[in-house]
Amino acid sequence: MSISKSSSFKHLVTFHKVARLSSVSQAAKELFISQAAVSIQLANLEEATGTKLINRTGRGIRLTPAGEKLFQMSSRMIDLWQEISDEMDSYLGEFRGTLRIGAVTTAEFWLPHVLVRFVNLYPKVQLKLKFANQEEIIRSLNTEEIDLAVTGSPPDGQAFRSQSFAKNPTAFVAASQHPLTLVPSLDLSVLAGSKMLVREKGSGARDSLERVFKNAGLKLSVGAELSSNESIKQLCIAGLGPAYLSLHSCILEIRAGLLSVLPLENNPMNRLWNVVHLEHKVLSHVASVFLGHLVQGGQAEIEEQMAMMGKMPVRGIGKIYLGNSFVFSPLLDTLQGPSTELKDPSP
Repeated sequence: MSISKSSSFKHLVTFHKVARLSSVSQAAKELFISQAAVSIQLANLEEATGTKLINRTGRGIRLTPAGEKLFQMSSRMIDLWQEISDEMDSYLGEFRGTLRIGAVTTAEFWLPHVLVRFVNLYPKVQLKLKFANQEEIIRSLNTEEIDLAVTGSPPDGQAFRSQSFAKNPTAFVAASQHPLTLVPSLDLSVLAGSKMLVREKGSGARDSLERVFKNAGLKLSVGAELSSNESIKQLCIAGLGPAYLSLHSCILEIRAGLLSVLPLENNPMNRLWNVVHLEHKVLSHVASVFLGHLVQGGQAEIEEQMAMMGKMPVRGIGKIYLGNSFVFSPLLDTLQGPSTELKDPSP
């Protein structure tokens, strides 16, 4: 028996609700129907598919392999149905919908600020936000789990469309008392002999760091591999080794004197933030509006947040290397720099 002929969208919604909550009773409450009605709909769906979808246990329900697959596919279908509903509402003059966005973990230090500003402008917009390394974020973009991705470097391939919208100053840093801060003629060859604290394979920061050393004809020496920027930052502060971090993620630690930007030529490096979407996909109205918001005002909003953080009380001011001398100044000056057109500075 064909599922398309014997089951309705209502049955799929009921199954999805049960699978998500792992409870028939909780699903019945959210759907405002009886538990018996839920059980009947599940039985009809299993009859239509010709296979078992859930197993009841003493602690709730467990999906079978077929149920897992149906749950994944029904999630996409229900999201699409909600997107259709939101798009139709927009023709009635109501700007609403769900902004499905993913970002590399480094962006978690500033992206929430930008999203709150956007939602304050459009109160009926809902957020679905995911932070992960770049490899996973691009995978979510490909499977259309998200509509937009914020990355430190644009992904390869013609399947994507990328736009740069803000500077992402990235630097080699170390604990303020680390011996590398005192090396008079520090260069990459010296860093190549140091045990770097790095992100895991698949992260944009790791790819960028490896590219820097490769372009210099040097091999990256890994001291520790970690899955979060915060872990790298804390181990770097503790003196385990130098790290390569976006300055957006460690402004307070530098101002407090816990970290120093190493006295290395062209350090910090002025990278860029990019917003990415699938070339072939027609963006929802809310995703399209946020894309414009980010491209037109992302740089200013990030600078505003950095300025706010620059006013927070700290124990001291970080040491920043500019040109051929050390200066003491708020990190904000380094982050903003002169107002210039965004260009891809990839090495």
